[in-house]
Amino acid sequence: MSVRIDIAGLRRERVAVVPSPLAELGMALHALSEPGHHPGLQGWVTGVTARLDPHLADRMCEADFLWRTTFSDLFLPYAGIPGGAALPGATLAEELDLLDKLTDEQFVDAALEFSCAMPYGDGPGPLVDAGLRRRALELAAARGPRQERFTELLLTDPPRIRAWLRQFLKDCDDAFFAEAWSRLRHQLTADARHKTDLLRRKGLAETLAAASPAITVDEAAAEITVDKLSVGRTTTGDGPLLLVPTSLGWPHLAVLYRPGWQPVVHYPVGAPELAAPPSVEQLALRMTALSHPVRMRICRYLARSAHTTSELTQTLGMTAPEISRHIGVLKKAGLITTRRRGRYVQHQLDIAVVARLGSDFLEGILR
Repeated sequence: MSVRIDIAGLRRERVAVVPSPLAELGMALHALSEPGHHPGLQGWVTGVTARLDPHLADRMCEADFLWRTTFSDLFLPYAGIPGGAALPGATLAEELDLLDKLTDEQFVDAALEFSCAMPYGDGPGPLVDAGLRRRALELAAARGPRQERFTELLLTDPPRIRAWLRQFLKDCDDAFFAEAWSRLRHQLTADARHKTDLLRRKGLAETLAAASPAITVDEAAAEITVDKLSVGRTTTGDGPLLLVPTSLGWPHLAVLYRPGWQPVVHYPVGAPELAAPPSVEQLALRMTALSHPVRMRICRYLARSAHTTSELTQTLGMTAPEISRHIGVLKKAGLITTRRRGRYVQHQLDIAVVARLGSDFLEGILR
C-alpha cells in the first residue's frame, strides 16, 4: 500500500519547499486532541491545556474530528486554489485569506472527509447531488451527534461554518499558537532553505529522501511513492509539487492527493527517532511473525539470552527443522540477530526493534 504522485513533466523550479503556519496550527490542534500520538510534546500540551480558556476548550471539541485523526485538507487551502500558483502564506492571516478563496463546494468536500468519512470524488458534491447529501447525513449520524449537527449546518449554511472556523483559528492563534509559531518558524524556515538548496544541488530524489526515508522517486516512471498504510494516486499535472515541513507533526507523514488539488507532502522535521522507520511491508512481516504462538514462545527465550537451535529444540520439545523454520521467519522479519560462537550459532531477540513495535508485546514476553 502506498500513495503515488505522477510527476511527468514536473520541472525542478515547480517544486516548492515552504513552511505553512496554518498547517502547523492544524498539527498543534491535533497534538492537543491526541497527545498520545506525540509523546515528545507532552510538556507543551500540558502547558497549553493548563492555561487554555474553558470556553475556547469547549469550542475546540465542537469540530475536533477535523484534526483529531490527522488533520483536514482545509489546513492546506493553497493546494485547492485554481491555477496551481498559490503557495503557503508567510502569516496565518494570509493563509486564512487563502482559505476564504476556496469555493463552498471545495470547503464542504474537504470538511466532510473527517466529519462523516466521505470518500474523495471527482463529480458533483453533496451541495449539488441530493443522493450524496443524504449519504453524508447518514454517515455523520452514525459517527455521533456532534458530527451530525456539524454536517447539517455545513450542508445547509456553509458560510456560517466557514465564519465559525476562521474565528476559531484566530482565537487559537491569540491564545497559544502565535507564541509557538514565533519559535517554530525559524526551524521550519531553515529546513525549507536546506531542502531547497539540496533540490538545486542533488535533485528531487535526494531531497525527498532527506525529508523522509518513506519517500522514494522512480525517475524512469516519473513517479513518487510514499510508503503508507493507505492507497491513493494523484498528479502534479501542470502545477507545482509542494513540500511543507512541520515541527509538531512527527511521526505523521501526510500526503494530500485530493482530486483537483495540487499534491502536498507534509513531512516532519527534527524527528526524535534513532533509526529509519520500517517500510509497511517490513512492518507487516514483523506483525505476522509475532502473531504465531510458537514464535511468541521462542521470543520469550531469545529475549532473555542467546540460544542455539539445539537448545530451543530441547526446551520447546520440537524438532530441529520446525525450530529452524520459525527462526527463519523471525530472522526475515528483522526481529532476531544471529552470531557464531565457535561451533555454535546463537540467536537472540533484538529488543530495540521489538520495543518500537509496542510495549505490550515486550512486557508480555518478558513477564
